[in-house]
Amino acid sequence: MPYPEKLKKLIKVVESTRAERVERKKNNQEVPFLSLDERKEMLKHHPDIKEEGRRELQVGPSKGYRIAHEMADLLEAKSRVEPEKIDLSKVDYETDVLVIGGGGAGTAASILAAQQGCKVIIATKLRHGDANTMMAEGGIQAATKGHKDSPYYHYLDVMGGGHFKNVPDLVETLCTKAPDAIKWLESLGCNFSKFPDGTLKTIHGGGTSRKRMHYAADITGAEMMRTVRDEARNRSADIQVVEFSPAVELLLNEHGHCAGAVLYNLETEEYTIVKAKAVVMATGGCGRLHIQGFMTTNHYGATADGIVMGYRAGVPVCFLHTVQYHPTGIVFPEQAEGILITEKFRGSGANLVNIEGQQFVNEREPRDVEASAIIKECVVDSKGVPTPTGKLGVWLDSPMIDMLQGEGTVEREFPGKFILYKRFGIDISKEPMLIYPTLHYQNGGLEFKNTGETGVPGLFVGGEVGGGIHGENRLMGNSLLDIMVYGRIAGEHAAAYAKEQATDGKLSLEHVKTYNAEVDETGCGDGRVAPMILPDYTDPVVRERQLTAHYVGTLR
Repeated sequence: MPYPEKLKKLIKVVESTRAERVERKKNNQEVPFLSLDERKEMLKHHPDIKEEGRRELQVGPSKGYRIAHEMADLLEAKSRVEPEKIDLSKVDYETDVLVIGGGGAGTAASILAAQQGCKVIIATKLRHGDANTMMAEGGIQAATKGHKDSPYYHYLDVMGGGHFKNVPDLVETLCTKAPDAIKWLESLGCNFSKFPDGTLKTIHGGGTSRKRMHYAADITGAEMMRTVRDEARNRSADIQVVEFSPAVELLLNEHGHCAGAVLYNLETEEYTIVKAKAVVMATGGCGRLHIQGFMTTNHYGATADGIVMGYRAGVPVCFLHTVQYHPTGIVFPEQAEGILITEKFRGSGANLVNIEGQQFVNEREPRDVEASAIIKECVVDSKGVPTPTGKLGVWLDSPMIDMLQGEGTVEREFPGKFILYKRFGIDISKEPMLIYPTLHYQNGGLEFKNTGETGVPGLFVGGEVGGGIHGENRLMGNSLLDIMVYGRIAGEHAAAYAKEQATDGKLSLEHVKTYNAEVDETGCGDGRVAPMILPDYTDPVVRERQLTAHYVGTLR
C-alpha cells in the first residue's frame, strides 16, 4: 500500500531538511562517528544486553553457557526421532561426502569436494538454493584493490567490528582467502557490478576502513547463489541433490566419528539413512526463532537445525550469546515486514532521520551500534515514526542518493528494492523508506577450526552455522565471504578426510539416546523436540503435525 496521508505529512518534514543534509554530506560535515566510550554507552540499548532474555544451558558440552531462551529451548529438547525405532542396517544412500544444507556454503563445499574426486550428496530442507544466501543484498568484502587495501586492513576491521572477541585464526583465514574467493566466483561466471573498463565496483560498509564491498546491484547473494548452484548442477555426475529432505540427526559410527545423517522427507513423511565418509554441516542461521520477538530477514527454513544436531553429537557452541539485528528492516508496508534493506543504501549516501527530519547517527557505524541507535531513538527518546498499526521506525532517506549521484541512481543500483516498493505504490527515489532493526544473523554457532574441522572427527562446518569468525558482531559483506571461504575449505578438507582418514564402522544413534536421557534427568525439556525444521505460524490443528517443536515421530 502507498504511504497514508499521515505518513506523507511526516515525509514533508524529511524533505524540509534534505537539502541541508545533502550539502553537509558533500562537504564531509556529517554526524561524527562515536568514540569507543560512546559506542559502549550506545550498546546498552542493544537487545543482547537484556539478561532476562537468556538462561544457562542445563545439558550438553556447553552446559552453563547463557544464551537466548529461544535457542536454549532447542538445545534442551529431545530428538525428533526415537533412536530405537530407526533401522540403521537399511542404508538408503551412500556417498563419500554428505553436505547438509543447499545454500551458498553447502553448494560451494559440494563443488570443492567433487573437484577432489569425491561423490557428494547435498541434502537440503527446501529447494536447492532456498537459503539466506539468496536474500543477501549488499555485497561481499575482499581486499582486491592493491596498495589501497590489503587483508591486513580487512583483518583489523573484522576484529574491531567483533569487539576483538573473534577467534584470530578464523579471521586471518577469512581475510587472506577473500581475494581468491572473488576470483573463483568470477571464473564461474558471477556478474559483479563493474566499471566500463572491467574494474570491480566497491563501496564502504559499516565499520570498514576501505571501500572493499563488491556487489551485484542489490541482489549480490542471489547472483552468487545462481552461480554456484549452476556449477553444482552441471556436475550432476558427482553431486546428487536431495530436496525437501532436511537432516534431523547426525549418525556416528562405533568409533565416535561422524558417518552420515538421518533425513526426513517432507513430502513422504519418511526417514531415510545416508551413510557418508565425511559430513559438512552448512545449515545456516536461526532467524525464524524470532529471538526476543523481533521480525526477521531470514528465509523460511532458518531454524538452527545444524546447531542442534552438531551440539547433540558433542560439538560445543560459542558466541550464541550475541545475535545480530540488522539496523534496517522494512517496518512499513507491513506486508513486507522484516525484509532486509541493504546497508548499501547507507554506504551510497542515504541518511537515517527521525520524526523531526534530523540525522541522529552516522550511517557507517558497525551494525550493533547502528541498530542500538535506532532502538534508542524510537524507544527511549520517543522520536520514532509511528506506523498505522502503532509500530515505530525511522526514515532511511533514499532520495538523497539521486541528489548526490545523479537522477536514476536508485533505480539502477537498487533494482530489487525499487521494484519491491513500486508494487506498493512507493517510489523510493522520491520517498524515504520506513525501517526498524530486524533479526538478521547468528553471530555464534558450532566451534570449529580454520580447516573447517570440528571436535567430532569427520564433521566439518561451513557458513553461518559456525561460530567465532565474527566475534560479537559481524560487519556487512563478511557473511557472503564466510560462506564462500569456509564453504570451500570445508568441502576440500572433508574430501581429503573421506579419501585418507575415514574409518568404517557400525552406524549408531547412541549419542542421541544419551542426550535424551540427560534431558530427562534434568527435566528441562518440557516435552519439546528438535530440530524444529520449520517455524510454527500455523493453526492449532496443523501444529499437531510434523512442522512443530512438539511433534514426535512421523505421521505414518
